[in-house]
Amino acid sequence: MNEVVIRFAGDSGDGMQLTGSQFTSSSAVFGNDLSTLPDFPAEIRAPAGTIPGVSGYQIKISSRDIHTPGDETDVLVAMNPAALKINLPDVTMGGLIIVNTDSFTPRELQKADYAENPLENHSLDRYELIKVPITALTRKALEKLDLSPRAVDRCKNFFALGMMYYLFERPKEPTLRWIKQKFEKRPDLVEANTLALNGGIAFCEATQVFHERYKIAPAALPSGTYRNISGNMAAALGLLAASKQSGLPLFLGSYPITPASEILHEISRRKNFNAIAFQAEDEIAAVSSALGAAFAGRLAATTTSGPGLDLKSEALGLAVMVELPLLVVDVQRGGPSTGLPTKTEQSDLMAALFGRHGEAPLPIIAASTPGDCFWATLEGARIALKYMTPVIVLTDGYLATGSEPWRVPAVSDLSEIDVAFHSDAEGFTPYSRDADTLARPWAPAGAAGCEHRVGGLEKEDITGNVSYDAANHERMIRLRAEKIARVAGEIPPSSIVGDQEPDLLILGWGSTEGAILDAVEIARGEGMSVGSLHLRYLNPLPPDLGDMLTRAKRVLVPENNMGQLVRLVRDRYLIDAEGYSSVRGKPIKVQELLKEMRRRLKD
Repeated sequence: MNEVVIRFAGDSGDGMQLTGSQFTSSSAVFGNDLSTLPDFPAEIRAPAGTIPGVSGYQIKISSRDIHTPGDETDVLVAMNPAALKINLPDVTMGGLIIVNTDSFTPRELQKADYAENPLENHSLDRYELIKVPITALTRKALEKLDLSPRAVDRCKNFFALGMMYYLFERPKEPTLRWIKQKFEKRPDLVEANTLALNGGIAFCEATQVFHERYKIAPAALPSGTYRNISGNMAAALGLLAASKQSGLPLFLGSYPITPASEILHEISRRKNFNAIAFQAEDEIAAVSSALGAAFAGRLAATTTSGPGLDLKSEALGLAVMVELPLLVVDVQRGGPSTGLPTKTEQSDLMAALFGRHGEAPLPIIAASTPGDCFWATLEGARIALKYMTPVIVLTDGYLATGSEPWRVPAVSDLSEIDVAFHSDAEGFTPYSRDADTLARPWAPAGAAGCEHRVGGLEKEDITGNVSYDAANHERMIRLRAEKIARVAGEIPPSSIVGDQEPDLLILGWGSTEGAILDAVEIARGEGMSVGSLHLRYLNPLPPDLGDMLTRAKRVLVPENNMGQLVRLVRDRYLIDAEGYSSVRGKPIKVQELLKEMRRRLKD
């Protein structure tokens, strides 16, 4: 096979995220290109066996370059009835379904709102159904170990993993190494999980439960050293790389919030890089501590999601006013309010652009893949330090928890970040400006003779004294806006993928890139005149964007929101851009976008 989409699904206590991540690691070591989509339950302690408690992990592995984790599932591993019910609509016709029959008891069926057992009523006849008593087989494999029944049953996910390793001829060694490292202080758990994994493989070998086995050859990726990386991990490494490239110690002031918390966790493990991770008591304290760190001369950052960005808005206005470098990584999730905390959405663009009172513009960058979260974060830090401004980097839940093979860059590939503190007291004025960037001098707290005001009241031009003068206020507003506008001079030229003067141009930003690229490729294969243009810089927009848009007869903007970028494009360029909105807490699928493209071109 060239590619396959697999989904592991079960109760939130069944270890499906771990199972999926281990299958991902094994496939990465094997050399496949891959893309993943973890799906977490929104409720922390949903009742076991219920639909709200289902946890899933989807992975697409391929022998060629891919961009998405797949629209439909070819293989579903369902550990209980609820997992089967919630995921069955996504299984392709004729797909393979592997179920743990031990969980299909009357009580578990009732929890999943099944009136009758789907394994017995022929409702699954259109699929290839493999019924395996996974729980019982796991208990049999571990019967000689002195473990509690609960500890034994917790190993059943590795039995299922072993079955999938057999089916797709995956190497088990990476997982065996992980087991030894994870449970090195518990030899009994090392033995239990090892026996469960090997038991799943041995069961398949002995019973020939699968009629066929499948091979997905390694992908022909550019040469280099690769690692499997999630968006949150990439963002954390981007912060550390920016710290090294700038020579500034990193200070991350953050409050834990789904789905951004992993960045804070990762930085907290990296004290050896002279990084400080401060877990604040709330979002306001988090951003305020980071702003204080910027005043002290640190590379200052804070991470958050939509609700946290709301709470940080006043402090971000202060950062704009005092013109200090501050990086905000916003991992977007479904809203409003608490919304869908474990689901993805692109709903914070307007908040990032305009979610502060007064005129408080700042640069905004959007990452497009899990690996790109590294480069977007690094670029955001570079701009913040060069232009003395807060910068928002937008990722989302899809990118943050998803993963892909990432080519580890050489240090020579990284951006140069030059930082020069001002320490000369003679003639120092805090709001004098660089002729090119309009950045003010960075004089950290403690620089003798360079004391200056950093409060939220309007600053007098040049001196930085408090000023209520109307003309000065307007001058400072326009200076701060012009400083951000000048970032556009560093934006690389835009390029269209596909037809250069298309009948339909797909304009996207952020995590929609993969679906757009695949849909455009398929559409062109069908003879449609289409192209795509993906935006990385959302404020300021690329200087040549207007010219690029006029090349197309029509422009379609697909977004995981109700149409935010499309409004900006209409307003800025006075073109009749069309929007396509999807707000289901899930990434836009290739086929749904392709269907929409066909419909628009037929109009």
